[in-house]
Amino acid sequence: MIRTQIYLTEHQRAELAVIARTLGKKQSELIREAVDRLIDQASDHRRKMVLQKAAGIWKDRTDLPDFDKIRSEWDRH
Repeated sequence: MIRTQIYLTEHQRAELAVIARTLGKKQSELIREAVDRLIDQASDHRRKMVLQKAAGIWKDRTDLPDFDKIRSEWDRH
C-alpha cells in the first residue's frame, strides 16, 4: 500500500470516527472502501459511455455484405 495524506473537514472526521467505531473498522479501511466504490462507479460509467458511443457505428455502412442472406444459406432445411 502507498501512504497518502488527505484533508477532511471536522464534520467528516467526526462522522468517520463514529462509523468506524460502529462497524469495528479503522478509519483508513473505511476510506479505502469508499475509494473502491467510487472507482467501481466511475468504471461502470466509462463502460456505459463507450458502449453508447459505439452503438450504431455501422448503421450507415454500405460496404457490408447482406448478413441475412449469408445466414439463410447456413440454415439447414
